[in-house]
Amino acid sequence: MLLLLHYDGGGFAGWQRQRSARTVQGDLEAALERLAGCRVSIVGSGRTDAGVHAVGQAASGPVPERWTPSRLVRALNALLPPDLWVASACRMNPGFNPRKHATERTYCYRIGFEPSARSPFRRRFEWALSALDVALLARAAALLEGVHDFRGLSAAGQPKPHYRCHVHEARWQARDDGAGLEFWITADRFLHRMVRFCVGTMVEIARGRRPLDDLAALLASEDNQAASPPAPPQGLFLVTVRYPGEWYA
Repeated sequence: MLLLLHYDGGGFAGWQRQRSARTVQGDLEAALERLAGCRVSIVGSGRTDAGVHAVGQAASGPVPERWTPSRLVRALNALLPPDLWVASACRMNPGFNPRKHATERTYCYRIGFEPSARSPFRRRFEWALSALDVALLARAAALLEGVHDFRGLSAAGQPKPHYRCHVHEARWQARDDGAGLEFWITADRFLHRMVRFCVGTMVEIARGRRPLDDLAALLASEDNQAASPPAPPQGLFLVTVRYPGEWYA
């Protein structure tokens, strides 16, 4: 069964199950275990960091046949805490893996310019900053599009077969509420903290603290030593994960 999840990441130590910390995967598996009467292992489309939110996280795992998608959604939402919600569920064909079979993922990063962006009712969901050079942000975002090696704009970790990501779209736009900007990025895959490193570096460029040419150099770099600090997690949302239609039952 494929589950579409919304969560406020502020109360979680990220997606991945941990022994000594509360996580999205841990809470979801605990609720499923109560419903199924046995341990249920869930796989997510990707691992969001502590403080990162989702309105379109995809997760999948085996569920007894007696649970129809609609019944499962109602039952899970009756058990889950208020900061984690199942928006929908659907059956998938055998062999489906939400991580391996995703063709695109879209993230949004929110920045607030108003003084009220520092309010406790807003600061949990955006990065409060002063106004930025929008033209420079647009030029920087355009450089991210296409196929690049993102080692220079991601967190170091376990070695990977390759570090290439195909960014289909990267753009800054005004928020609908007029309170700041949003950065939208869609790619076939993302490396650890890649969006936050990209946003942090673009903000430094837009503040005039480093030249635009630095971004091209980082896209050619084999490490992140020259990158700006990553943007804080609370402004980041996983919005959509897309799959080929053939996997839907």
